[in-house]
Amino acid sequence: MARLERLRAYPVKALDGIDLEQAAILEGGTIEHDREFALFDADDGVINGKRTARVHDLDTVFDPETAVLTVATPDGECQWFDLESEPKAAAAWFSEWFDGTLSLERDRSLGFVDRREMGPSVISTATLRTVADWFDETTVDDVRRRLRTNVEIGGVEPFWEDQFVGADAPAFEIDGVRFEGVKPCARCIVPQRDPDTGEVTAGFRERFVRRREATFPDWADADAFEHYYSLTILTRVPDRDRGECLRVGDPVTVVTD
Repeated sequence: MARLERLRAYPVKALDGIDLEQAAILEGGTIEHDREFALFDADDGVINGKRTARVHDLDTVFDPETAVLTVATPDGECQWFDLESEPKAAAAWFSEWFDGTLSLERDRSLGFVDRREMGPSVISTATLRTVADWFDETTVDDVRRRLRTNVEIGGVEPFWEDQFVGADAPAFEIDGVRFEGVKPCARCIVPQRDPDTGEVTAGFRERFVRRREATFPDWADADAFEHYYSLTILTRVPDRDRGECLRVGDPVTVVTD
């Protein structure tokens, strides 16, 4: 049976994600705590993985109950920051790490997602397993960390999510909360990097594109995809379902109305 297998949010944009047992859909249509915080500089804007591979050198853990962020560096330094009461202390530390003058901003209603008119990103567990098999010594969790997706669906076939974009695409519901596919997610440099070291995996994009084309489902609308370096879909949650809560284990159904 199709089910909500995993919920993952990325509380500080570009840093590590956290798994959630449940999460509300925010007023802006995104997952609670996802990209809730972001680091900005005055000249180039937001700090993200596309801009700098240094984000991969940090191991971070965020506690959504206390808003405390734990940061560990490769040399063993460990810092704790209360992002609610002491955002300037965190911004000062990250300014040194990223060699700039940064501010830490917060958005509780939408988060600092790249595509602010859209909602959660979606993939199936079976898709993650398939992609992991394309690369030697790559685990499912390694692929999960490279792709940084919010909603993971279990109990379905590989590339199940591809059916929700394109002409006459259906929608799906997670325990009654409706998700409408908007577009496939064209990937950037981030999935090509080892999530621990930040080093680019040699030949990653080329192999990905070849395997994606070879395994592209014949039931999916190919015209909805600009190219084969695309994986996961971006969705929209209708206004009526915002404020509802998702829970791991919730049933998933495809709807055609």
